[in-house]
Amino acid sequence: MKIIRGFKTELDPNDRQRTALLQHAGVARFVFNWGLERKIEARKSGEKTPGAMELHRELNALKKTDHPWMYDSSKCAGQEALRNLDRAYTNFFRRCKSGTKGKNSFPRFKSKRNGIGSFRLTGSIHATDTNVKLPVIGAVRLKEHSYLPVEARVLSATVSERAGRWFVSLQVKIENQYHHHEKDELHPIVGVDLGIKTLAVVSDSTTFENPNALKSKMRKLKRLQRSLSRKVKESSNRKRAAKRVAKLHWRIANVRADALHKITSQLTRTKSVIVIEDLNVSGMMKNHCLARAISDLGLHEFRRQLEYKGEWNDCLIVTADRFFASSKTCSECGWVNENLKLSDRQWVCLDCGCVHDRDHNAAVNLENWGVRSLLAVSSTERLNACGEEGSGSDFGLGETDLDEAGIRHEISVLGGGVFCCHENRFR
Repeated sequence: MKIIRGFKTELDPNDRQRTALLQHAGVARFVFNWGLERKIEARKSGEKTPGAMELHRELNALKKTDHPWMYDSSKCAGQEALRNLDRAYTNFFRRCKSGTKGKNSFPRFKSKRNGIGSFRLTGSIHATDTNVKLPVIGAVRLKEHSYLPVEARVLSATVSERAGRWFVSLQVKIENQYHHHEKDELHPIVGVDLGIKTLAVVSDSTTFENPNALKSKMRKLKRLQRSLSRKVKESSNRKRAAKRVAKLHWRIANVRADALHKITSQLTRTKSVIVIEDLNVSGMMKNHCLARAISDLGLHEFRRQLEYKGEWNDCLIVTADRFFASSKTCSECGWVNENLKLSDRQWVCLDCGCVHDRDHNAAVNLENWGVRSLLAVSSTERLNACGEEGSGSDFGLGETDLDEAGIRHEISVLGGGVFCCHENRFR
């Protein structure tokens, strides 16, 4: 089975190529702003909002007379910028129509003050062990050799700048080589509880420490930002200070991403089913005492990586109901501790007397929730239209009289995907 995957690595351009990269990024930024302005004008005048193709034809007519400098760059940079604008513009009104809360921001004009930005190229793109060949720009050297797939089909290349460094991300279509990992037969299905003190606690007693990427660098970041604020605006010293701040932010992001990639890769390669909570991150961020610590975790990125890596490694990701009291419920008898506080790291069940670690107890409850939910859906789908019991189901479960260990083993043969317990469906 072939999958679409991205490979990102750092470029090592020379001065001429660095100038060409800046020109392409400038073209993408200019075209995006120009197209956004045209859409706003058309909407205000009551006209039909032009799409990406209409804007592209209109821009081609203006190139010869008003913007001849755009011919020095690849036409793909402007085309893909208009497609990105069209997607952002459509998604905004779709979210407004559906009443989705949160990311309802209207597309904003791009500014060089917020970074050089990025651009996407399509067409004739080839990668070797030492360089990547991009349209118009040519062959650009790579800092890391033998990483990009050489014989794979390249769909597109996205070039971006971060803290003075240039990166290329190739979107390629390759054969899936990640589902051959041996699964843990002792614990094929696990629950994972995310937290601040410990980043992830697994129901099989495995823990992953929080790297505290931002917290560990906060003192240095404050010092650099204080130095930046004291520099004269538009001066060379201020630009150098801004680069130092950007490099530190880049370092913090790398530490966070490295920890998340290691955890999600280990879990999806060794487990068959992973149960996580459907956390309301935006609501949690409203607690100003915990907002910085929660944003430093990267909870949404953790879930995103689990979902796509689960498809690669034939690991089913189950999301539990958002209102399931995983931390307050006793995993032994089911008694609910309504008086549990956030500061209580351990608590005693008043019904059975069992002593619980807060995070591990939540992970065990998530595991049990996933087993019960999958079994409930499976028993329903085993009945055919005549009301008779079928020979099997989409979940790969066997007979209903299996014991607990047998049930968990049968669930472990499920393929990759995402199953929402509260929606009772795959997505």
